[in-house]
Amino acid sequence: MSKIKVLVADDHLVVREGLVVMLQGTGEFEVVGQAFDGHEAIQLAEKLHPDVILIDVQMPGIGGIEAIRQIKKRVPKAQVVVLSSFDQEEYIYQSIQAGAKGYVLKDSELEELLDVIRAAARGESLLPAHIATKLVESVSAVKRGHDLTKREYEVLCLMARGMRNREIAKRLNITERTVKNHVTQVIAKLGVKSRTEAVTQALKEKLICLEKV
Repeated sequence: MSKIKVLVADDHLVVREGLVVMLQGTGEFEVVGQAFDGHEAIQLAEKLHPDVILIDVQMPGIGGIEAIRQIKKRVPKAQVVVLSSFDQEEYIYQSIQAGAKGYVLKDSELEELLDVIRAAARGESLLPAHIATKLVESVSAVKRGHDLTKREYEVLCLMARGMRNREIAKRLNITERTVKNHVTQVIAKLGVKSRTEAVTQALKEKLICLEKV
């Protein structure tokens, strides 16, 4: 039986090398390449044609989600599994939308990761139960055609309270950089140019209500 060819893409050398050792140690997988960022992952996917690409969601330059989109366009037969430290609904939702077959957290058991990779190699989607739950929550949080994730909606509500990024980060227990990314997404999805316009538009469309936020 031929081995499953895997490309590992992660900007942390220790993580990449650890994955290589674990995957090849099973005897089922052959790691055909390693990528430092999304751009390199795309290039190697086109060159090596792996069965499965194991990719981090946050990397320098071209991030994991955009890399997934481009890989699926250029190498449609290659299946993608996200291996991430983040379990936020929007990352899971966007990864699956981009074309990923699976999403696994870095602190998961090895066998769980292997099961997801095996399923992806067969062209099947497999999500661990807690990740599937997060995905359902994300989909159910879509608001009035603007496709806001649950977290983006929470950020929007806190913006309506007049909170700045630092205050929102503290309230939601996430980084200020993550808040900034959410704000950018909210502004883009609402088709406006500023935080103030986003809140005004949300109130106008009754996405939020001041009495409730």
